Amino acid sequence: MKIEQQIMAAAQAAVKALYEQDVPEKMVQLQKTRSEFEGNLTLVVFPFVKMARKGPEQTGQEIGQYLVDNCDAISKFNVVKGFLNLSIADAAWLNLLADIDQDDNFGKKIADEKSPLVMIEYSSPNTNKPLHLGHVRNNLLGWSLAQIMEANGNKVVKTNIVNDRGIHICKSMLAWLKYGNGETPESSGKKGDHLIGDYYVAFDKHYREEIKELMAQGMDEEKAKQEAPLIKEAHEMLVKWENNDPEVRALWEKMNNWVYAGFDETYKKMGVGFDKIYYESQTYLKGKAKVEEGLAKGLFERHEDNSVWADLTNEGLDQKLLLRSDGTSVYMTQDIGTAEMRFQDYPIDKMIYVVGNEQNYHFQVLSILLDRLGFKWGKELVHFSYGMVELPNGKMKSREGTVVDADDLMELMVEDAYKTSMELGKFDDMTEEERREIARIVGMGALKYFILKVDARKNMLFNPEESIDFNGNTGPFIQYTYARIRSILRKAASLTSTTSLASTTSLSEKEIELIQKMSEFGAAVEQAGKDYSPSGIANYCYELTKVFNQFYHDFSILNESDEQKKAVRLMLAKNVAKIIKSGMALLGIEVPERM
Repeated sequence: MKIEQQIMAAAQAAVKALYEQDVPEKMVQLQKTRSEFEGNLTLVVFPFVKMARKGPEQTGQEIGQYLVDNCDAISKFNVVKGFLNLSIADAAWLNLLADIDQDDNFGKKIADEKSPLVMIEYSSPNTNKPLHLGHVRNNLLGWSLAQIMEANGNKVVKTNIVNDRGIHICKSMLAWLKYGNGETPESSGKKGDHLIGDYYVAFDKHYREEIKELMAQGMDEEKAKQEAPLIKEAHEMLVKWENNDPEVRALWEKMNNWVYAGFDETYKKMGVGFDKIYYESQTYLKGKAKVEEGLAKGLFERHEDNSVWADLTNEGLDQKLLLRSDGTSVYMTQDIGTAEMRFQDYPIDKMIYVVGNEQNYHFQVLSILLDRLGFKWGKELVHFSYGMVELPNGKMKSREGTVVDADDLMELMVEDAYKTSMELGKFDDMTEEERREIARIVGMGALKYFILKVDARKNMLFNPEESIDFNGNTGPFIQYTYARIRSILRKAASLTSTTSLASTTSLSEKEIELIQKMSEFGAAVEQAGKDYSPSGIANYCYELTKVFNQFYHDFSILNESDEQKKAVRLMLAKNVAKIIKSGMALLGIEVPERM
């Protein structure tokens, strides 16, 4: 039984014995003792004052004495006003440490066949350009959220919807036909997604030139944007695509396949993946059919120009277009179609969409529409809304080619980790292969941690130099602590997990603080699941690492002469490493065995 549970049960027994009152568990409020007071856990006495018919201090004294006399976990107490500060006995801490040591899944819940199924959608790339820094934040949040939901005992399906159709895709295709001279990923040596992205940028460049020319001939800008030959051709291509023109479809498939091969490489480097990928080209017709079905049931209405709308005025919103007058679908229709396909594929209990906060209104509307259409999770859908990533030099624009490319960024991070580690002498006794592998783990850990430690709802400024630092709240600081512990354990290779701890061993305050911090891992995982918050796990890992380093600064492990104390400290170190590895894995971050 956890220490908190023991104390709560003992407190209920105390109130019953002292004041002849049965109290529910929720009335027993336990919290961590504030650092300025002696004790480890604090019981709030105020709820029991009326029952005791005494002042808070006297009530606290009576309950405290009862707990010391009747609960082995408590060694002493003190009362400050209405707060009963309890000191936990060393033996109880040692038992807790032994329990943590024996539990390979410490802090996590395991899903079973009755567990709810949570589907998480993230990534959602367009096939007209490579992934950029914004996608990096999206993918890292989505992957981490999936690990956290799984650690909370849910079954999880990770899914991606690829935006593989529409005018923006036709722009890249048309530019490749006009200016590509048959260039391929093989002939150019470029990744497919980068190659197609170049043609998206090329389209924009030539399109702007055409607009400028038309404006020079006296046309106003808005008209020039519509009349430019390139945009007209792109629209014609889209109509051909919609009508299944064999040539356009064949080109579309060829170029999309180049992009998918490129995406797969990027996802692999990033350490993320999916259980199921959906494509808009397969879902948009489903969405149209679902809207027509809703129309027949009177859920939507058709206007005179043949367009279909949802009236959301009763929900305090406006009217929402679902099908244009020419019958073509909008993003909302596609999302309804994708939901329909997913619901057929999986018995979803909860749906989480990881999408930037500029889409808040979209998901508010989608939730209402899915609920109207009878999806049981529609009303409860979660839009995991996150802020934008900004750079020291401003915002990114893909069509102008000013984005921070995901592949370039990851390469830069790994290279920086290599250089920094070389400068600090961390690679001195390693082969080049080991150096490269550790640089990859540290560089990617730095990138992921820097992004995930920030509250997802906030906009963030990404600074690569700040992220690769072996001190402070960074990935490398935590990774280095893990590697240091593993080095200690290798030197003490004789220790096995069955080392018995003598319950008479006395503990220092720092050791108790460390066990207490370790014991909070499960609560941190649970809270991160409730709040959909990878940053909660990042902050916990940092706090645990800090507490360990303070302990390690003050106490020797390998040079401790008392064998029992040494055994305790080795077990402490071993389990701190276990929890760091487990916590960092929830963020998608690897930890190196040495560095």
